[in-house]
Amino acid sequence: MSKLITVFGATGNQGGSVITQLLSDSQISKEFKIRGITRDTSKPAAQELAKKGVEIVAADMNSKESIQAALKDSHTVFLVTNYWESANAEIEITQGQNVADVAKEVGVQHLIFSSLLNVTKTTNGRLTNVPHFDGKADVEQYIRDSGIPATFYLPGYFMSNLEMALQPGQDGALTWALPVGKDAKFPLIDIKADTGKFVKAIIRNRSSLLGARVLGAQGYYTPNEILDQLSKATGKKTQYFQIDEKTYKSYLPEFMAQEMLENHLFIENPGYYGGETLDKSHNILEEKLVSWKEYAGSSAAFKA
Repeated sequence: MSKLITVFGATGNQGGSVITQLLSDSQISKEFKIRGITRDTSKPAAQELAKKGVEIVAADMNSKESIQAALKDSHTVFLVTNYWESANAEIEITQGQNVADVAKEVGVQHLIFSSLLNVTKTTNGRLTNVPHFDGKADVEQYIRDSGIPATFYLPGYFMSNLEMALQPGQDGALTWALPVGKDAKFPLIDIKADTGKFVKAIIRNRSSLLGARVLGAQGYYTPNEILDQLSKATGKKTQYFQIDEKTYKSYLPEFMAQEMLENHLFIENPGYYGGETLDKSHNILEEKLVSWKEYAGSSAAFKA
């Protein structure tokens, strides 16, 4: 009898990537049935998954009763929470704790949570305004304290975010302006293509990865490396400017300006993953990850 894996965010970047990888793997497809959780089962992306044999279920992460129905009979669960949906860390934390509580109740054997480091604790209180990291870290700690068998997947800096961050300057060159120096290291990932590769590897290596963190990035890149490879991939001129904190914040909506400033200061020091290398996380993979140059070369946004 097949085991059931339940995937939250089934039509989103991370959950969608997980489902795509699971469906394309003949061995896992035999071992697991897939249930996809989404808020709206009628939207086209959900219906497309249903046509591929995924059981599509609606769930409200604010309701334990709704989550109980979603997690019924689940052996494995991939959980991703969305801070930016509400921009409220308390809501995100409550949702994550709700799923953890129900997962424990129904006897889930492997909870894979999309987490991040706690910026406040990692910097000893130097940076205290990055709730989209800290909230996930709080959920991770809650899961650890609960005793649920779990593994933690920490996605890197989305390559897709660079499509919005890099804008043509007055001379037409693609320009990136940040409050960090040229030696800052960004752990990049093609979130849609590669999240599923990591999660599939976590499922295959469950016993050795319980309690572990898996760092979801293809590689570390400095701003100059990012722009140099973008230029080689597209033939376009690029330029990087380090700007002061006040100027950087002036480019952003007020509600997120301080948060994104501190997010980037954290990347510079002590580092997105606190200086940890990616070797261990890459060693579990069976497939090649998408490089930044490959992503940039195929990006419609950069070709425009």
